[in-house]
Amino acid sequence: MKRTVFTYIMLFVMLFFATETLLAQVPRWRDVHKVKRKETIYSIANDYGVTVDALKKANPEMLQPDFVLKKGTFVCIPFPEPQVKPDAQPVQPAPVKPALPRKGDVRDREVRVGVMLPLHTVNGDGRRMIEYYRGVLMACDSLRQTGMSIDLHAWNVAEDTDVNQFLTDEAAQLDLIIGPLYSKMVPAISRFAEKNDIRVLIPFSINTPEVNRNPLLFQVYQSPSDFNLNTVDHFLKQFPNCHPVIIDCNDSTSTKGSFTTALRKRLDEKMVNYALTNLNTSEEKFVQNFSMAQRNVVVLNSEHNRELRKALSKLTGMLVDHQELEVTLFGYTEWMLYTSRNIDKFHQLDVHIPTAFYYDPQSPRTKRIEQKYRWNFHADMMNSLPRFAITGFDHAFYFMRGLHMYGKHFSGAPGMVGYPAIQTPLSFERCGNGGLENRHIMFIHYTPEKRIETIKF
Repeated sequence: MKRTVFTYIMLFVMLFFATETLLAQVPRWRDVHKVKRKETIYSIANDYGVTVDALKKANPEMLQPDFVLKKGTFVCIPFPEPQVKPDAQPVQPAPVKPALPRKGDVRDREVRVGVMLPLHTVNGDGRRMIEYYRGVLMACDSLRQTGMSIDLHAWNVAEDTDVNQFLTDEAAQLDLIIGPLYSKMVPAISRFAEKNDIRVLIPFSINTPEVNRNPLLFQVYQSPSDFNLNTVDHFLKQFPNCHPVIIDCNDSTSTKGSFTTALRKRLDEKMVNYALTNLNTSEEKFVQNFSMAQRNVVVLNSEHNRELRKALSKLTGMLVDHQELEVTLFGYTEWMLYTSRNIDKFHQLDVHIPTAFYYDPQSPRTKRIEQKYRWNFHADMMNSLPRFAITGFDHAFYFMRGLHMYGKHFSGAPGMVGYPAIQTPLSFERCGNGGLENRHIMFIHYTPEKRIETIKF
């Protein structure tokens, strides 16, 4: 029978309430207690044979004046303080047992996972990764309820630290490493993973050649060039027999010129006629670039809100005088940040946004995970796109379940896990003889009927 190994998962929960910036590699608590109805700080301390002061020291949030102990909260239980006898040496607590050596197939035992990310409150990187890690913890809890056993470890791998100090014998027993956040750390982790046969999930955008060489690396974010080419392919499939209109927005800070260049190259190869115009063109000349017989698919060469709002105004104004025109506006992932202030025009212009993720605040699953997050951590998720906690949940659930189901044969291919992501779908393809890259892409469609739908490929 598999033994359930989960209680120590919450050994690191106090990270989220403390101001410390470094997690010890060896657990500092002997247990974690889930608060039951009518329990008090005093009763918990008494049950475990520790003092109230020691319990509060292990859980700094208890020192806050407005702290209330709630049912379901996890409390870290410290080791008993050593008792000192007269003329005697202090009694040392029993040493923590080392991690078990790797035995057999991961499908027949607990899944061993290590998180190597900046888990601190010093800057935005740390705070974002704390939220991501909270999502990982929530995924562990959900998988535990299905009967899975998970052995989770975490290290605070800050930007200015030497990652090699974390690549220890303990880490060598892992099945999966989630991290790092910084490109400079990938070579060392990549070598360590190859030596110890460990899968590595690189969760955020990193530019590293190791992905093309090491078959154990999983890169979640596509490179900009790969994403552009992937988007162009799906653009051509989604809009056949249409008339593209590419608008120069006069935005010298934009990064989207590479996309419109790639699109124009493919249109030329397929001998598709398209129009080029400028956002500052007069209304009379501007409308001349549009087809009266075909659906017009408009593409801007800027992702920024100022240029977007100017284009929205120009296009909707044109449609007032030329209602016979059929117009679809094709956009960029960044536009989802501006949805609330532009939603009516998004629907009017049949906007399509290519993206690798979608945060849907109206989804029942989204509402449920946000509510559970508030219950567990007494806070709301950051107002960011994507939501980092949901990203962490999606990543961890997908990979832990995949390893549990397939062991070393898990490749992250479409359909392997059968997990419908809440926000961040994953679909991996191998890069030559190297690692795997997430190639998932979808279009978020704001329909003229005031619906928002996802077009998945």
